[in-house]
Amino acid sequence: MAIGENLEKLFSLKGKVILLTGAAGGIGEVLARGLAGAGGELALCDIALEKLKKLAEDIGTAGDSARPYELDVTDRGSIKACVDTVIRDYGRIDVLINCAGINKREGILDVEEETYDRIMNINLKGLYFLSQEVAMHMMEQHSGNIINMASHNSVGMLGGCSVYGATKSAVTALTRSMAVEWAQYGIRANALAPGHILTPLTTVTWEHPQRSQYLKERIAMQRPGSPEELVGVAVMLASDASSYMSGMMIHVDGGCLAGGTPWPYDTKY
Repeated sequence: MAIGENLEKLFSLKGKVILLTGAAGGIGEVLARGLAGAGGELALCDIALEKLKKLAEDIGTAGDSARPYELDVTDRGSIKACVDTVIRDYGRIDVLINCAGINKREGILDVEEETYDRIMNINLKGLYFLSQEVAMHMMEQHSGNIINMASHNSVGMLGGCSVYGATKSAVTALTRSMAVEWAQYGIRANALAPGHILTPLTTVTWEHPQRSQYLKERIAMQRPGSPEELVGVAVMLASDASSYMSGMMIHVDGGCLAGGTPWPYDTKY
């Protein structure tokens, strides 16, 4: 069998209906293009409907498949309406990717209740109830695949990220719960944990002289990642290549969790 045929057999997303939240965001948009390019039929979901329409048009122009759907993950009515519409249009949902998320960098003592609730509602509560809604359809078809977007902050914290880190730590625990409870229905769940990725929202951090230096010292590769560098793992998790994988979190972090750049050590090289 040719290399291309082998790779297609392992990683092709052809025929898979993928509901992606946060599709208008910096990471979500890149994932959408990459997953569609691997054959997935993308249901692009976000509150920014006009951006989704443009993205769906671009993906279609490239010869791939995507449709836009308005979704506010903080609104249970919006969640149900969106999922029902996707089911009406496609007949099924094979993969759910919970990518919607926000952050606001503040010290613990600076966080107001309104900020706390907004981050929690989008990053955790919305993910929880959207997954619940989609899982009921996946149970009926006795198959499904959920990918939750975790973070380096799920296991290693930065200052000023207390609420965000709490949500992402919870997301990893929830991923394990999904894997344990829903395996009997043919559903598996895993988490993708990006490290320090350069996006429009993180540009301010990477342009900050102290913060950027701090991060580079803690990343073995000494650079930020790009959203494009998440696509390969996302395709693997969404495809049948990961068919016996559930309840796991995969870090894509340039060697940050491994220990960052080493201290001086003796070597003849």
